Amino acid sequence: MSIFKFLKSKSFLLQIVIAIVGFFILFFVLKFWLNITTNHDQKIQVPNLHKITLDEAERKLKELNLDFKVIDSASYNPTYPKKSVIEQSPEAGDFVKEKRKIYLTLNPSKYRDITIPDLNGRTKRQAESELTAIGFIVGTDYTYVRDIGLDVVRGLRHKGKILNANDKLPKNSIIELVLGDGER
Repeated sequence: MSIFKFLKSKSFLLQIVIAIVGFFILFFVLKFWLNITTNHDQKIQVPNLHKITLDEAERKLKELNLDFKVIDSASYNPTYPKKSVIEQSPEAGDFVKEKRKIYLTLNPSKYRDITIPDLNGRTKRQAESELTAIGFIVGTDYTYVRDIGLDVVRGLRHKGKILNANDKLPKNSIIELVLGDGER
């Protein structure tokens, strides 16, 4: 039997019809099943959780049958209450399905602590740049001590207390420089 005769035969055409009908039945059954299991028509609007505590956010999300996960604590933002929500994903107003996880970023209770570098012997300009770059505020009330180097850092202070290298202070703390006066 040649290939062309086989392609024109009733058994081949019957198999093609069975395959096409089977494909459409499988397609519609799968489509119907996915609509049911994925809650296709369900929409829950995500509430605005900004500036509320974690307990309040948990209560709101439980009422809507949504889950949450705290992914991180961001850098401290003084305009938000401590331990409150700073960011959320998905955003407020977006639509999700039930049991969807809402990812929350919380405001820490204070600025994070930063290690103080060893700046002894550096110039005032170098010290100011480095302290500012790592998150400190450099005060303008300089203390001068008798030293041969003019405007060379001879120490650091915070609220009158002498600081040493590797001490830790919260970010945005004000650090005063102790500088040499340039006299012998």
